[in-house]
Amino acid sequence: MAELARVRVWADALIRMHLDPAVWSFGFDNAKRRAGLCNYTERRITVSRYLAEKFDDDEIHQILLHEVAHAMAGAGAGHGREWKRIASEIGYVGGRTHDGEIAHERAPWVGVCPAGHEHFRFRRPTRVSSCAKCARGFSSAHLIDWQKRG
Repeated sequence: MAELARVRVWADALIRMHLDPAVWSFGFDNAKRRAGLCNYTERRITVSRYLAEKFDDDEIHQILLHEVAHAMAGAGAGHGREWKRIASEIGYVGGRTHDGEIAHERAPWVGVCPAGHEHFRFRRPTRVSSCAKCARGFSSAHLIDWQKRG
């Protein structure tokens, strides 16, 4: 688990190394599914405080490199060739998106399918859903029973 104070030091150092610290800043946000964000409008890189507390130092460092590469490549680059080139040059070795854990312990809705697979939602489920681990398409035999944590 990464310490938030240490994550801030790394982020500030990466911004000083690769961006203009008079223009770009760093902060933590309350995201529960996405690990990081590069906000071009506010010129701010953020990392989920919840996921930063869950992930190890190497994972967080890679998230920071991912977002700094976005800032360097510019808003139009997306995850395209230019972003990939820049990301690789500054030491990023991950993929286009974060595929790690989400902050499921903060999800107010927990669902369980008949086979026992757990599912999490941060908003109240509005329609019937089935377990994708049990069946590829919708299956009434694999419905998820949602309960609000309480």
